[in-house]
Amino acid sequence: MRIDKFLWSVRYYKTRSIATQACKKGHVKVNGATVKPSREVYATDKIELRKDQVNYQLIVNDLPSSRVGAKLVDIYRTDITPKEAFEAKELLKYSKDYYRKKGTGRPTKKDRRDIDDFYEDE
Repeated sequence: MRIDKFLWSVRYYKTRSIATQACKKGHVKVNGATVKPSREVYATDKIELRKDQVNYQLIVNDLPSSRVGAKLVDIYRTDITPKEAFEAKELLKYSKDYYRKKGTGRPTKKDRRDIDDFYEDE
């Protein structure tokens, strides 16, 4: 089975064309080597893919005949992604929510209160 079709069928990507583009951009590696979308994947292969700033690692257990339901995905792959990868994503989410880029408009009411509190403490 092609690697792009496998990643689509085990629900890592919503469409097969998105999986194909990820392979072309070099976001997918099989056994440590960057691969093209047409690369055949076999059982016991180790796949590493970067998606949403998380480096997923998985081992192929079996090849599905077509796209499978979310409950059946674990039959076809074993996820060995370290927990630290997901924790880093959480921290990134909080940092994006809190900070605004410079010049994106007037301060919000909360920003204004924080500025006033800062100056009152001095």
